[in-house]
Amino acid sequence: MIEIEVYAPGLRAESNLLELRGQMDLFQQVNYKVDANHDLVYFEVKDPQTITMQQIMECFTNIGLAPRLVGQAPEGWN
Repeated sequence: MIEIEVYAPGLRAESNLLELRGQMDLFQQVNYKVDANHDLVYFEVKDPQTITMQQIMECFTNIGLAPRLVGQAPEGWN
């Protein structure tokens, strides 16, 4: 299992939260929790071979946000 945290300024806007939910519905194998007060999303990826970090980041860019990974990328995962 891989855990990452993403900061996405502007996420707290209700429309962005709804759009992110719609984007994340496409990835059933990923659990996530939103901290809207701080524009953060915590992800748990049970099987890192089923999704890439790029696909997760695209969930944010598809709704007009500029995501940033908090900390370092897990070793060996793109």
